[in-house]
Amino acid sequence: METAAVAMTEIQGRGRAMVAIRPLKGGEIVLRDSPIVLYSALPLQSDDHRDNNGYCSNCFISITQQSQNLSCSTCGSPFCTLDCQSAASATSHTPWACQTLIRLREYFSGNRLPLDLQIQARFIVSAYNLALTSQSKFQTLLSLQGSVPSQSDAVSGSYSDSDSSANFIHSLISSVCPPLPLELGLSLELTKVLLAKDKLNAFGLMEPFSEQREDRSVRAYGIYPVASFFNHDCLPNACRFDYLDAAKPSLANNTDITIRMIHDVPQGREICLSYFPVNLKYRERQKRLRDDYGFVCDCDRCKVEAGWSESEEDGIDMDDDDEDDNDEGNQETTMDEDFDEQMEGEDGDMMKGEDDFPHAYFFLNYMCDRKNCWGTLAPLSPSAAATTGVMECNVCGSFKNLDQLNNMIMNTVDKSFLPTDDDDDEETEEDQHY
Repeated sequence: METAAVAMTEIQGRGRAMVAIRPLKGGEIVLRDSPIVLYSALPLQSDDHRDNNGYCSNCFISITQQSQNLSCSTCGSPFCTLDCQSAASATSHTPWACQTLIRLREYFSGNRLPLDLQIQARFIVSAYNLALTSQSKFQTLLSLQGSVPSQSDAVSGSYSDSDSSANFIHSLISSVCPPLPLELGLSLELTKVLLAKDKLNAFGLMEPFSEQREDRSVRAYGIYPVASFFNHDCLPNACRFDYLDAAKPSLANNTDITIRMIHDVPQGREICLSYFPVNLKYRERQKRLRDDYGFVCDCDRCKVEAGWSESEEDGIDMDDDDEDDNDEGNQETTMDEDFDEQMEGEDGDMMKGEDDFPHAYFFLNYMCDRKNCWGTLAPLSPSAAATTGVMECNVCGSFKNLDQLNNMIMNTVDKSFLPTDDDDDEETEEDQHY
């Protein structure tokens, strides 16, 4: 799997990963990806477009007074335009999916069950519907990372929980929903496999940002077949942007996501995202990665913070607010090369020591300081010559000028870390890792 900028490869201890196949510049878009599965994050028990569904059921754009504001005559699902409704009828909102949605709403209205189960049921319906409409995309979904854990491999308690959820959802779909063609080969084992794919690969598409709201809810989940192969790092070198509510002509792909470089990296370097906002503390990051993705992170930042006490974490914590998922939050950028060189070791990685903060420079350069945001700043594309020096936040969408950020850094950091004039001639050709 390869684009013009990155390619998938195997890395020992990390599995499949995406690496740069040439030197990459900060702000460069290395991937645009479209979802093969896209499904609502709203609870089924109260999914009434007249009350709380302000999004199109096809493209998940916010429905406004300017929208055509159409709805399915059978199930009531809302659509922003006739084009969206027509496109959905052949893909995500087939007659089978429509009837299934009605029956699931009726079931969950009478049986108040946890939201997680309702969202998992939505995904399984979307996945089975994909098998009906596109076998090639369904096979792509099955090829993604994620497998059913064995009892011996599973973390204590997690296997039985996921197994019971899969049993319940499969039984529900089989008994409540319209029958599916036998040739699809649907089974309990396949349901378990699909849920494992969703757990490891789904990106959260968020509600619009608001300074008045600390937590942003997820409006939909999408599985992106290429973006799914980017691994996690707590100090990433790339981040994810989406523009769900951007003005779009009829069938523009507003549900696409782009992966943009935060700063320059050399050829051969692994390109990583953060699966959540980078301001989270060490213990919270490790718990989320272990519970949600099944691994323990040993990135450079985690190696340093592993020995910190809670008081030390509190001392440098920027904020505990979380924007949500492969929420997506993902983050980084390039600014002052001389300062970069001072912060790096000979191998191009950030210097590490007992008192070093490998994330502090990242926070100053690449984290948005807007209230309740904590998104990541990345430069605009290098091809946008007129906007050189402008950075964009991947959460709130605000723009900042590099000069303003550099002034903030100069007024904040310990001046002893800054390079002298003599250091200017000692630049190496190695690009920074963080």
